[in-house]
Amino acid sequence: MRRNIRLSAIVSAAFVFALLSAAVAHSAGPTIVVDVNSGKVLEHRDAFKRWYPASLTKLMTAYVVFRQVRAGKLTMQSPVTISNNAAKAPPSKMYFKVGSQLTLDNAMKIILVKSANDVSVAIAETVAGSHEQFVAMMNAEAVRLGMTDSRFINANGLPGGGQRTTARDMALLGVALKREFPQYGHYFSLEAISTGKKTYTNYNILIGRFPGANGMKTGFICASGFNQVSSATRNGRTVVSVVLGAKDQEERAVESARLLHKGLKTPGLARKSIYSMRPYGKNRLEIANLRPVVCTKEARQARYGGRDVEGRMKLASPHIKPLGRKAKAVRVGLTGRIPAALAAAGKIPVPKPRPNL
Repeated sequence: MRRNIRLSAIVSAAFVFALLSAAVAHSAGPTIVVDVNSGKVLEHRDAFKRWYPASLTKLMTAYVVFRQVRAGKLTMQSPVTISNNAAKAPPSKMYFKVGSQLTLDNAMKIILVKSANDVSVAIAETVAGSHEQFVAMMNAEAVRLGMTDSRFINANGLPGGGQRTTARDMALLGVALKREFPQYGHYFSLEAISTGKKTYTNYNILIGRFPGANGMKTGFICASGFNQVSSATRNGRTVVSVVLGAKDQEERAVESARLLHKGLKTPGLARKSIYSMRPYGKNRLEIANLRPVVCTKEARQARYGGRDVEGRMKLASPHIKPLGRKAKAVRVGLTGRIPAALAAAGKIPVPKPRPNL
């Protein structure tokens, strides 16, 4: 037994060393950039490597919501209620009290800017009748879209056994959102939201700083590192990029900007389509765990050392320009609250389960 434990520790240490070595040779981990109109892959690296999605999961949450709205099951003005289950979600969260209500429109703005996990669960319950049913819908949509190596276990991206994706799969999802729901593109390009008391700036710092940037979502947990799905449009051409496993917010922004710029400048002729790509990579089925790299005391101090986007953050990219002003904040807020007595008794109305489309 002790021998097995020692062997496991040696293997883990070797894996971390390999990750650190890879970080020296390359920025971030798996990456890809795709032309939205043609589906042509303009650059990719380790695109089929399994990874923890973190809050990139909320892109699938959004996709399921938009599909249900299009089907007439609800509208963007439908009420979303914070249940006991939703209120228990770990941070990042809004800390709305049980029984609080807001529109689906505001809820979507919150999860795509603030990445609030409590609101994500409340959305899931509103759409599907239960969080579990919503997750089933997420996985059904992933299969339908051809996301061959993605599995979701919740609507917010919090870590858990079995949750995984790949850069290729996330690019597929990003392309689907851009193609199928252009009318909802504004949800992904908000610079900030405000509750009136507090303003939350979008973690996607390309918005307003990279010419043409118009989405989509960031994500972070210790195991995944810093992830980002980005999109940009210039001269009628739109591309989607994916960066997984960056060591910090700056690296994922710089690498995302590089990919977007290259994608917007690269002809797509004679290149493979994302739909015809075949899995590759010797260790692609092993899910990387970057906790030993990005969540050490030293790494945390380096990230949260008082830097800000406009001044001390080192965005070493010719493609990213300072915003030069305050981020434009869109107002979000609650529409009401269920009577305290009902909320205290746990009598929060949850819609009946809706059929999976």
